Amino acid sequence: MKKSEMSPDQLAYNEFVEKISPKSHMGRDCFRAFWVGGLICVIGQAIAEALMYAANLEQKDALAYTSIILVFLGATLTGIGIYDCIGKYAGAGSVVPITGFSNSIVAPAIEFKPEGLIMGIGGKLFTIAGPVLVYGISSSIIVGIIYWLAGIITGG
Repeated sequence: MKKSEMSPDQLAYNEFVEKISPKSHMGRDCFRAFWVGGLICVIGQAIAEALMYAANLEQKDALAYTSIILVFLGATLTGIGIYDCIGKYAGAGSVVPITGFSNSIVAPAIEFKPEGLIMGIGGKLFTIAGPVLVYGISSSIIVGIIYWLAGIITGG
């Protein structure tokens, strides 16, 4: 609707909304997400390199251990309240790496801890990550079956 077609009440309301609405900080938010997400990835790469050099692991083994270590670090930082601060600062930069996955599992469990081990922690442990796990595992099984059938059909 054009401004000339608006009533005085609509104009006043639009002016009020513009005044109280928070200003977008897209550039700043993108920068924060980029550098924090990149830092998490650099830490992961450093862990992988250290495992290959110090523990003399093959690359695929070092990368598997790196994923485990990053999930553990993300869960630990969530448990002591640091990962929430990182998430508020970095936004998607802290969600996209694998540490965000561990945060999505641990955070609901911590929130519902007062309700007990079974109904609290156990019941809420996979509320966010559960669908990701279900669809991820299901789709990988389907793709595996298709791959297996294609191998049988083509004789490979």
